[in-house]
Amino acid sequence: MAEGVTSGPVLETGRLILRPTRAEDFDAWAAWRGDAEATRFVGGPQARPQAWRDFLVMAGAWSMQGFGMFSVIEKTTGLWVGRLGPWMPEGWPGPEVGWGLARAAWGKGYATEGAAAAIDWAFDTLGWTEVIHSIDPDNAPSQAVARRLGSRPRGPGCLPVPFDTAPIEIWGQTREEWRARR
Repeated sequence: MAEGVTSGPVLETGRLILRPTRAEDFDAWAAWRGDAEATRFVGGPQARPQAWRDFLVMAGAWSMQGFGMFSVIEKTTGLWVGRLGPWMPEGWPGPEVGWGLARAAWGKGYATEGAAAAIDWAFDTLGWTEVIHSIDPDNAPSQAVARRLGSRPRGPGCLPVPFDTAPIEIWGQTREEWRARR
């Protein structure tokens, strides 16, 4: 596989590097997408060829929109541990900052740490005036992340096809609410 690189910003937190998708991320991405438990609330597990198409969607978002979810790299190990950040495909219910991490990264606070940096970037660089999180009603860990970020439930939502039958709740906050808490 070619060492394709999607250009874009690199954000750093205390423990993480957030950067656009690169070809070298694919093996870890495919392993994450193949894990039924890790992907339970983000469309479920995918075979490697499906994961490849999913992976290219994220790289394409960076190319076409100038933003997409960042690859999350653990500073201490250099390992890809997930993807998170701004996401707004056609028909989406609003400008989202979402997250999905490999199970090995769960329980370390990475989703909150990385999402906070991505929200700052979305408000400061992309000029967003609000941010949402589309969360399955049964996904208590993601609801807890949203609460830690200062978001509140806004009610039920609907994603575009092919995700239109999945139940979701919209959580969110405005840029002013975010800045008041920071």
